[in-house]
Amino acid sequence: MRHFVVGALATILLPMAAHAEGDIVAGEKAFAPCKACHAFGKNGVGPNLTGVVGRKSASEEGYNYSAAMKSSGITWDEANLHEWLKNPKAKVPGTKMIFAGYPDDKKIDDLIAYLATKK
Repeated sequence: MRHFVVGALATILLPMAAHAEGDIVAGEKAFAPCKACHAFGKNGVGPNLTGVVGRKSASEEGYNYSAAMKSSGITWDEANLHEWLKNPKAKVPGTKMIFAGYPDDKKIDDLIAYLATKK
């Protein structure tokens, strides 16, 4: 029983610790503008974002990425996602993503925390 409780607590607390910088609920709200182009589980105008945190750029099968994104060599860790969400065109000049970016660092941290829950 004791091992079960410890395991259950670890399952609950470890994801929280990994995303202590961001508020997942606020991140879900911050995702609202992204829904125009992105979804979880399928490609749309933008690529499927399921599992994006930790994924190599331009690797979602069936999506037609820009040449700039294909050659970027980025892995979407939290630091790269933060830069991307702040200013996509500065992070990857030539990207076809039209979103200008979030000026608010807290909102970006929240959004990354939310994206990290979508595995």
